[in-house]
Amino acid sequence: MVDAAEFESIAQCPQELPQMMAAAADGLGSIALDTTQLNMSVTDPTAWATAMNNLGMVPVGLPGQQLVSDSICVPGFDPGLNMMTGITPINPMIPGLGLVPPPPPTEVTVVKEIIHCKSCTLFPQNPNLPPPSTRERPPGCKTVFVGGLPENATEEIIREVFEQCGDITAIRKSKKNFCHIRFAEEFMVDKAIYLSGYRMRLGSSTDKKDSGRLHVDFAQARDDFYEWECKQRMRAREERHRRKLEEDRLRPPSPPAIMHYSEHEAALLAEKLKDDSKFSEAITVLLSWIERGEVNRRSANQFYSMVQSANSHVRRLMNEKATHEQEMEEAKENFKNALTGILTQFEQIVAVFNASTRQKAWDHFSKAQRKNIDIWRKHSEELRNAQSEQLMGIRREEEMEMSDDENCDSPTKKMRVDESALAAQAYALKEENDSLRWQLDAYRNEVELLKQEKEQLFRTEENLTKDQQLQFLQQTMQGMQQVPTTWH
Repeated sequence: MVDAAEFESIAQCPQELPQMMAAAADGLGSIALDTTQLNMSVTDPTAWATAMNNLGMVPVGLPGQQLVSDSICVPGFDPGLNMMTGITPINPMIPGLGLVPPPPPTEVTVVKEIIHCKSCTLFPQNPNLPPPSTRERPPGCKTVFVGGLPENATEEIIREVFEQCGDITAIRKSKKNFCHIRFAEEFMVDKAIYLSGYRMRLGSSTDKKDSGRLHVDFAQARDDFYEWECKQRMRAREERHRRKLEEDRLRPPSPPAIMHYSEHEAALLAEKLKDDSKFSEAITVLLSWIERGEVNRRSANQFYSMVQSANSHVRRLMNEKATHEQEMEEAKENFKNALTGILTQFEQIVAVFNASTRQKAWDHFSKAQRKNIDIWRKHSEELRNAQSEQLMGIRREEEMEMSDDENCDSPTKKMRVDESALAAQAYALKEENDSLRWQLDAYRNEVELLKQEKEQLFRTEENLTKDQQLQFLQQTMQGMQQVPTTWH
């Protein structure tokens, strides 16, 4: 325990107070105090007195200050009660003492401290006063207004103070105790605003011209706004570029460009139409030419031959379809055979389970083994029934595809196959006959076109001969008219 004599010694040596407080806390029994929270600077009398009051003690005098009247901070120690008197009883339900959790912190206030520089000292304002007001922050603000400067403050002193906030690009000082400071980045302005309200004192002078209360506020500068607009435009361009790339990525690919019609391109297209691997590309070009109106009397025969080549692929496509249908039928048959094999194995497994459940073998199994066998048997029967239903469904589909005659046999089916082959052959012959007839018509059209050109050429020569004869007659008449005049 701590008695009155020890408290008198603390008044002379206040640095030993935390150790003595720890000893007093040990005597309180179940209440534990954190002695680390009691370590505080003795240079602040207000904080020292507040800490002593929180412990229920009369404030102890500090060095250089007058102590209390009786130079004793507590009335004393009562050995009968085995405790110090004069201390307010501590409620164990007080938040923060371990029994009750401390309340959540409200708003944390920023405690400003004294800032020492080489040429000046900055003292914070009274914390009880309201914080300095600022204007609305302009977009892209990098410049601050600093007012209330001492009259003797130079640009070097201002730079020394505000370089702690960040890189300074320019300082524009006025003769009326204010200046504008432009920083390199926007976040540096927030650090400069923190200095608003401080009192600046140059050196240790007490002259009025060497002190002043700083007022730091946002400033609206054309350079800041211009840089901000440039950044906004750059971001907008990047966003447009990103959206364009996204649209190009999601846009379906454009079809290949169709070349213009010419006799050379038509000859190349006719060769592509005969190639099975290039048919899809060539038929698209042919369709585009026809829709554009490239067909005329001169190019009709060439287009007809290309259309004829396109028609020749009909037989190939029908053969490919028949091949795929045959492959599908074979795949169905293979699947049905595999399903039948699986169903047979399921039947065998179910037969094994049924044989195991007979009394001849059932009595030799334990209760747990019988339960497992019964569960396995039921599960196998469910799977077998499901496979059987699927196989029956396939068979029903095959019966529906067949003809109504259920007694049809293989010779009839073979006859139908022969009939279909004959029909396909007859269709092919008919197509070939039509193709030859259309080719003959094309040749006839070409012959008629040549005849018309020949007749036109003959008429042109005949008209030219008549014009020459008429001109010769006119010259003769003119010569005959001139002869009589010479006679006279």
